[in-house]
Amino acid sequence: MSVSRRSFLQGAAAAAAGTLVAGTSEGMARTKAPGTAIDRERRRSPGGPVVVASGNGLPATAKAAEMILAGRDPLDAVVAGVNIVELDPDDHSVGYGGLPNEDGVVQLDSCVMHGPTHNAGAVAALQNIKTPSRVAQLVMERTDHVLIVGEGALRFAKAHGFREENLLTDAARRQWLKWKEARRGGDWLSPAGAEVEGDDQASASHDVMRGPGGAEFTYGTINCCGLDTSGDLAGVTTTSGLSYKIPGRVGDSPIIGAGLYVDNDVGAAGATGRGEAAILNCGSYTIVELMRQGRTPTEACLELLRRVVAHNVDPRLRRPNGEPDFGLIFYAVRKDGLYGSASIRSGRQFAVNSEGRNRLEDCAYLFEGQHE
Repeated sequence: MSVSRRSFLQGAAAAAAGTLVAGTSEGMARTKAPGTAIDRERRRSPGGPVVVASGNGLPATAKAAEMILAGRDPLDAVVAGVNIVELDPDDHSVGYGGLPNEDGVVQLDSCVMHGPTHNAGAVAALQNIKTPSRVAQLVMERTDHVLIVGEGALRFAKAHGFREENLLTDAARRQWLKWKEARRGGDWLSPAGAEVEGDDQASASHDVMRGPGGAEFTYGTINCCGLDTSGDLAGVTTTSGLSYKIPGRVGDSPIIGAGLYVDNDVGAAGATGRGEAAILNCGSYTIVELMRQGRTPTEACLELLRRVVAHNVDPRLRRPNGEPDFGLIFYAVRKDGLYGSASIRSGRQFAVNSEGRNRLEDCAYLFEGQHE
């Protein structure tokens, strides 16, 4: 029987993947890149799902794995998972309760991608809708488009029965006011005797920068990618974006190939952190292509981060030693069930559900020390 070149290459890639875990205890491959933590990647149990997410995604990975085991499509599963976080008012990086733009308006971005159909949908600068990931899925399923933005995205959501709601919670409003009051030379003043406090709460997906007066800017997101029991993949990324951003600013989260990419023959990848860096380096797409070439998920994430560092020449975004002065994390799962994540800096974790266990694991990293 003749064998096509594509089939031959796929077979070779599968064989190489098998070699990665052969001879290790409990099917675990361990690598240590220079300056990184020891990486652990597991092959999925026969027939078991693998779901990975950002560090604020433990509820998402648990829900998605549960739905996949019940026979649901992996895209429905990961979207239902991130809906939990989108609806959580205590997570200031996503959905309801997200930190607003500089005008005090919460604008949300999201995208989804479905491996079996290689189709995608996205919304950007969407206001007044708590679950932008669900709207992004409808863009994929009910339109001939990939991305709808702003007022058009809101009208589309309302046409499909979504109800407009105020997304600015009291806690997020207080953070926004604190930011305005801390700006030097501004007309907004803090109450007499008030001290600048830290963020009301922190999420494992947040990266924090301090501005004038100690006010915090955060950029955080949730990404979730899943592999089902049939080997099909899907992913979703959703965010309220950079806090206090210029109105209409859009990061990587709704951009296919930057904040999310899925190829059902290879794997899926997503990002959280500084969206501009993920966009400029075509982050998630590049990671999937590196996995196509035989890299493990963590190796691919680390390689992409090295490219980010090499391309980061803007002095505003560099520390005196040349290291990036921002955070960026990538997450990936390969079709054979290997998964991994890598961060620019140490101390970050990501959520994993595999082998019937839901837990946090440490990200690999390039540099020691937290981003501040």
